[in-house]
Amino acid sequence: MGVSVVRIRVLVVDDHRIFAESLAAALAAEPDVDVAAAGSGPAALRCLDRAAAEGRRFDVLLVDADLGAAAASAVARAVPDHGEGVVDGISLVTGVREGRPEVRTVVLAEKDDPRRAALALQAGASGWVAKDCSLQRLLTVIRGVLRDETHLPPALLTGVLRELTAARKHRTESERLVESLTPREREVLRCMVAGLGRKAVADRLFLSPHTVRTHMQNVLGKLGVHSTLAAVALARRAGVGPADLGPGSAGDVVERGGQLA
Repeated sequence: MGVSVVRIRVLVVDDHRIFAESLAAALAAEPDVDVAAAGSGPAALRCLDRAAAEGRRFDVLLVDADLGAAAASAVARAVPDHGEGVVDGISLVTGVREGRPEVRTVVLAEKDDPRRAALALQAGASGWVAKDCSLQRLLTVIRGVLRDETHLPPALLTGVLRELTAARKHRTESERLVESLTPREREVLRCMVAGLGRKAVADRLFLSPHTVRTHMQNVLGKLGVHSTLAAVALARRAGVGPADLGPGSAGDVVERGGQLA
């Protein structure tokens, strides 16, 4: 009686079709690996949903670090400030972690970049691997992340640790500044994170625009920043989420020419 082989289901996500198909073919030659390929972030998410609905969940995603870069550039040239439908590699890692935490993700990169590798790990990736590594090295990483290991090239380790330490320091400082706000000021800040301008915040909190302007100025002063955009960036570092606007709500422009809206 033969021993059944536990198969590993891998999804390669890369918009360079020849690379994706070649890698998928190489992995498929392994006796315990089933593999599919997707050419974009949205296509990958559809593959995950379809596989889950059919009871054939993927175990590991191999995600191109530069996924969507060419498409985003083309969209930006054609329609500035409109990147709908384009999902980059790090965003895909974040989405998979939030929607399908049982799936492990490994980022495939053209070059070593400590900052981006740190961002990938913060987003939920379990590994960062050079695209020119050997197939055996990649298989080692795939099997390792399924044992809850984290894999980084040794040459990147020091740089990544430095980036993660710096990010944590910035987050801690941002959290301390946010904690200095009053409950009402934090409420105003959450509205700012949601993209609401002064009038919209006033309507939402049943305050006068003048009172809201005072609160906003106090928020900027306590956070040590000079614009609403900088306040929003600091708030996000501190983990402050946007106010729940409810269905059909829309945010106003939060800043016009450096002035409070």
